[in-house]
Amino acid sequence: MHKLPTIDFTNKRNLHPGSTSWLTTSIEATRALEQYGCFIAEYDQVPLNLNNAVFQALQDLFDLPIETKVQNKSTKPLYGYVGQIPFIPLYESMGFDYSNTLDGVRSFTDVMWPHGNEAFGATLLAYNGLVAKLEEMVTRMVFESYGVEKHLDAHRNMVTYLCRGMKYRRPEKNETNMGFVAHTDKDFITVLHQNQVDGLEVKARDGEWFTVELLPTSYIVMSGDAAMAWSNERLYSPYHRVTMNGNASRYSIAQFSFLEGIIETPEEFVDEEHPLQFKPFDHLKYLDFYNKEENRKLECAIRTYCGV
Repeated sequence: MHKLPTIDFTNKRNLHPGSTSWLTTSIEATRALEQYGCFIAEYDQVPLNLNNAVFQALQDLFDLPIETKVQNKSTKPLYGYVGQIPFIPLYESMGFDYSNTLDGVRSFTDVMWPHGNEAFGATLLAYNGLVAKLEEMVTRMVFESYGVEKHLDAHRNMVTYLCRGMKYRRPEKNETNMGFVAHTDKDFITVLHQNQVDGLEVKARDGEWFTVELLPTSYIVMSGDAAMAWSNERLYSPYHRVTMNGNASRYSIAQFSFLEGIIETPEEFVDEEHPLQFKPFDHLKYLDFYNKEENRKLECAIRTYCGV
């Protein structure tokens, strides 16, 4: 039976670049992303009161009228409101871009609450900033583990964050318990957090599905299609889904890193044993490609889009 590795990113580890604990954690994180495409991160930088405020904010958000929620729109595919879909009736989500910036949070809040909601904005801005630090730490560890840290600054200059809040209501009698269908993430790195209602399932490389259980201070860190292509398939982009088995609604919040520009496999990843697998590609144009209905059914959309 598979079980995700749990890796300690708490203050007690004293994680400073170059330290023994940093190097050990870097190896653990990179190996987990290679083996499972994800791991559980114990991360204590989000205070309990902020954590609680985030999930209260999500409940308030999804309690808004549907006429308001559908105003969550974006020129970028897959970024706005998703819901009211017959084959996944339990699922609703909303997202906003540049989510660790004041302008990004305000652009979303002003649409949802035209008369203002300073508490929501402050909560999400504080939370997203702290989660971005975890993503930045993991990304740096991966680059350093592979010896490609010279490319890190260019990568970071292209990164933007999409924050997506998700609600999975409990199924009614004779209703499917499928919260969300099996899929891979299309971003580079995902950091996912949830209230205390489990439901996330991950597909291992051998095809076995297994359930992920999280503590209140736990986060899922997951590599997406873009990271798999960038790493010449060293990192794994795992299929995952949500199944609802209890009587409570599940709320989760994810921050996705997307790159505004061309993603290219560093030459350090290519040799005789590891020939180049993916051509350089525009990350946001890949989203356009995947957003077409026929392409969502592909087994590996990124390979169809830019595979060699």
